[in-house]
This record gives sequence, C-alpha cells and structure tokens, in this order.
Amino acid sequence: MKEEKRNYVVCIRADESSDLEVRKIYQVLADDSAAKRGHVRVVDESGEDYLYPKEYFAPVRLPDEAARALAGLPSPTDAR
Repeated sequence: MKEEKRNYVVCIRADESSDLEVRKIYQVLADDSAAKRGHVRVVDESGEDYLYPKEYFAPVRLPDEAARALAGLPSPTDAR
C-alpha cells in the first residue's frame, strides 16, 4: 500500500496566536478552498485543525524518515 504524501510547513510568524509556535513544523491538511483565500489548514497546539494566513508559514521538505516520524509511521528499519 502506498503512503499518502504529506506536506509540512514551518511557522515563521504567529502574531497574537497562542496556538502556534514559531520555528515549529506543522502538517498541512488539504483544503483547496482555504488555499484560494490565502490560508493553510494545520493542526495547531490545541490539537485541532484551523486555518491560518499562509504568510505565517514557509514550506519545508523533510527527509522521508523525518516525515514518517512526524506522521507516527514506523521507520522501514523497524521491520528488521
């Protein structure tokens, strides 16, 4: 079974939001409607997903092993 491709961003600005941490990596949840309005949907520190302005984040490309760890998936070397 193929793993779903996950996108990640790093928070570069939080303004008055207490539910975001600058320099922390967040997973982006697909939301085409929000993207058209200049927002991204992320699971923030509250544990819920919310929309935030896209300028609060910068996209990051993570090594596969790091992305699996953030997603809670086992490393391929764990199966050995």
